[in-house]
Amino acid sequence: MNDFDVPEGIDVLRVFCGPDGRHGNALGVVRDGRRYPDNDSRQALARKLGFSETVFVDDPERGTVDIRTPGQRLPFAGHPLVGAAWLLDLEVLELPVGDVTAHQDGEFTWITARPEWAPPRALERYASVAEVEALTGPPPGEGWLYVWAWEDEAAGRVRARAFPRRDDGIDEDEATGAAAMLLSAELGRALNITQGRGSQILTAPAPDGTMEVGGRVRLLVAS
Repeated sequence: MNDFDVPEGIDVLRVFCGPDGRHGNALGVVRDGRRYPDNDSRQALARKLGFSETVFVDDPERGTVDIRTPGQRLPFAGHPLVGAAWLLDLEVLELPVGDVTAHQDGEFTWITARPEWAPPRALERYASVAEVEALTGPPPGEGWLYVWAWEDEAAGRVRARAFPRRDDGIDEDEATGAAAMLLSAELGRALNITQGRGSQILTAPAPDGTMEVGGRVRLLVAS
């Protein structure tokens, strides 16, 4: 059984699950975007579902997708693209910012994109994992915030939490591929990030300035 009550034609995934298959960020995938043909209908559905993101598939052959939060359209986001690539077995996803490539490697689905495509996020380093975990909600302030601390710097292991702070009902984002990309780019190294309650995100910078972001995906509700 699951806790999701979604309209027909929508898959629900969890993306960036932990090693035990738990956690991960919920994602709604509308396989046939024609069912929601305009901006208002798409935004209304994303708001009704209440996931941090919902992705509408406009062309499954070309991998053309449209990503929505409950309040806005996004030019790029990590967990919707990892989830859509896994669900639809896509090697390329078309976005307004450019083409994202994808591949499978064992239990992980990876996308390759450019960090500059990610929406801006404030990245704030904390002194310890305990400080990150002690937060009971979004820290004061405005704008998207990603707090992190080294769990094991030599091994590239990071503990992180994400707070959109945008008044759309999402107080904390469980697993955020775009922010992981930005942090990996800022630090200039591959990372193994534990975010939220126990989600896992892997990153790997490439010499050409692109970034790979990978994680596990589970199907919770099939359309």
